[in-house]
Amino acid sequence: MSAIEKNCVVVPFDFGELSLNAIPTALEYVKSPEQVHVIHVLEPLPSTDPAMVWNTLDDDQRKINVHKALEKALNHPEYQGIQMYVEIGHPIEKIVDFAQEKNADLIVIPTHGRRGISRFMLGSVTERVIRFAQCPVLVLR
Repeated sequence: MSAIEKNCVVVPFDFGELSLNAIPTALEYVKSPEQVHVIHVLEPLPSTDPAMVWNTLDDDQRKINVHKALEKALNHPEYQGIQMYVEIGHPIEKIVDFAQEKNADLIVIPTHGRRGISRFMLGSVTERVIRFAQCPVLVLR
């Protein structure tokens, strides 16, 4: 545990290896895993997506499917009790709003460290979360 203990740590999770590596870091800042809140944000499906056109998948089912995947990805004894959430919307807004709603003391977010044109083309969720978050943000590379 860290000398600077937190009551609520938010970890944005995209199912990548970097996100998995952020979980142990977040756990270092809290007394118990229940104080870690992992959030995955799904982009809204466009109305022209075949699943929307044929009504074969709705937002509730998408959230259920991703929540099951989160439970599977975080199925380790040391992660027992971590809070998992799935939201639909724009990732930056949802992450920042979620952290504020939970009164988070810290956001632990990984970054791919893209530079140059790839960063410009893809944008940087991490950079924008840093700019708009109301709490400290720990960026992991």
